[in-house]
Amino acid sequence: MKKVVLVLSLIYYCLFAGLLIANADVAGLVPCKESPIFQKRLQNAVNKLEDRLGKYQADTPPALAIQKQIDSTKIRFDRYAKSGILCGSDGLPHLITDGRWNHAGEFVFPGLLFIYITGWIGWVGRGYLQAIISTNKPTEKEIIIDVPLALKFSLSGFIWPLAAIQAFTSGQLLEANDDITISPR
Repeated sequence: MKKVVLVLSLIYYCLFAGLLIANADVAGLVPCKESPIFQKRLQNAVNKLEDRLGKYQADTPPALAIQKQIDSTKIRFDRYAKSGILCGSDGLPHLITDGRWNHAGEFVFPGLLFIYITGWIGWVGRGYLQAIISTNKPTEKEIIIDVPLALKFSLSGFIWPLAAIQAFTSGQLLEANDDITISPR
């Protein structure tokens, strides 16, 4: 009898347990294209802009600007819907930053681009400061930037990761411990 109950419960579980699986891969989030609240947000945004559009005559500069804004709003919402980004109960897109590769485009790649750009800016600033230290008025050149010199460094800064590795391996990136002052406390 126990075996029959066990087999029947196993069959029941196999047949009906799949119905409880959520659609989205993150709890509480659904694809934006399937979210009714996301669609309502789109409609509300377009309605507000159309109300403003009604206050102006057709083909006037304000009306054309508002129409362009309506078109860009529709395009933005359409791109969110097509991208597969997940929306919450508020109808807003949410970024998933848990390390899964199917969500890498939402956070990992923009994060790496941010690190690259900030590294570029830092490397260019470092090179500029090292170049002006040998001039007769380095403090003045920190305040009033020598634009031609700064442009020279900014144009060559795109290879900063390779230059940083080369400077690290040659010992030029870090100061020696003897050159670092320590507070006598």
